[in-house]
Amino acid sequence: MPLLIVILGILVLFLLIVKFKLNAFIAFIIVSLIIGITEGMHLEAVVDSIQNGIGNTLGFLVMILGFGAMLGKLVADSGAAQQITTKLIAKFGKKNIQWAVMLTGFIVGIPMFYSVGFVILIPLVFTIAAATGLPLLYVGLPMLASLSVTHGYLPPHPAPTAIAIMFNADIGKTLVYGIIVAIPAIIVAGPLFSRTLKNINATPLKEFVNPTIFKEEEMPSLGISIFSALLPVILIGLSTVVNHFLVDGSTIKQIVGFIGNPVIAMLISVLVAIFTLGLARGKKISEVNHSISSSIAGITMVLLIIAGAGALKQVLVDSGVSDYIAALIEGSSIDPLVMAWLIATIIRVCVGSATVAGLTAAGIVMPLVSSGTVNAELMVLAIGSGSLMLSHVNDGGFWLFKEYFNLSVKDTLKSWTIMETTVGVIGLIGVLVLEQFV
Repeated sequence: MPLLIVILGILVLFLLIVKFKLNAFIAFIIVSLIIGITEGMHLEAVVDSIQNGIGNTLGFLVMILGFGAMLGKLVADSGAAQQITTKLIAKFGKKNIQWAVMLTGFIVGIPMFYSVGFVILIPLVFTIAAATGLPLLYVGLPMLASLSVTHGYLPPHPAPTAIAIMFNADIGKTLVYGIIVAIPAIIVAGPLFSRTLKNINATPLKEFVNPTIFKEEEMPSLGISIFSALLPVILIGLSTVVNHFLVDGSTIKQIVGFIGNPVIAMLISVLVAIFTLGLARGKKISEVNHSISSSIAGITMVLLIIAGAGALKQVLVDSGVSDYIAALIEGSSIDPLVMAWLIATIIRVCVGSATVAGLTAAGIVMPLVSSGTVNAELMVLAIGSGSLMLSHVNDGGFWLFKEYFNLSVKDTLKSWTIMETTVGVIGLIGVLVLEQFV
């Protein structure tokens, strides 16, 4: 009976979001109340559980996502994103153009939200395709595969960061493992897959062909651009690696761990970017502050959706449903990582949002992680891979791609949907391989 209640509750969540177009945060709270009350919790206990779930989820995440949005905005507004794109393309040449845009998408995608990275980089893709005479999808898909993978796999993006926090996973290890898994996923879904789409003729709409481009003197250097964009990865990654070689309890290890803490790493990165991408280039502090302030507006709803998912997760735990589900799953012969991936995939297909799919799946399988039967960092990546699967007409990213590339729904399914599915499948394979070594 508890499992049936959860299934019906999730179906209600799907209907509210997909059928009735209700705001996802409101839908999460309504379903949390329904499941909690139906499972026999006292009314006040349900409310307390929702409040605790929201508080525990957002307490750490607000700083991570806030700083991440600020850094992404500074990278975009300074011209650093364009500098990375144009210089890498110039260095790689026309023959290796796919690898250049793929690397660009990965570098820019780490600090920047998917939709922001898409809007910033796609006009440059159109310009490159026009200048080289290469097919648009041949140039564009490798970059979009990179953006998609960073969005689904890697902190400081919302879903992987929030899931890592739910599971008490090490964010540094999640980032390192995520990069390892991301590389083959991007290569297969990007440069390799895009070469099979010669029969799809994408033609961008006129309003997207002539984007506003920064002049060379208006942009920071390539070195400064890459350093500023990747500083969080450098600090968190180095801290994770170096800590393995330091003595426990030593002062140096404490300092390295402090600097590599995701919140501190993001704070340092934003402060550095304020100088390297702003003040050092002659911008006034008021201009820099405007970029920082405007960046926050884009993440408020993301934060609320994550908060709603945190509320549902807490209700599942406090009502005892999570323990019940864990007991059922423990008797299954399916690998827990595969099961989590399947759950995330099913929710993704029904709801459309990768973030909602990932966070909902995390709440369902959390008891497996809590019991110590599976690696927490790999579970984050398995769910992230599943959350990217089978993007179709209920996903905003599907329509963003369709409209910008001026494709039919059929051709969008044959290109975008297969690319996203490839990313999800290769991601799972990478996780299962990595499981043998960690």
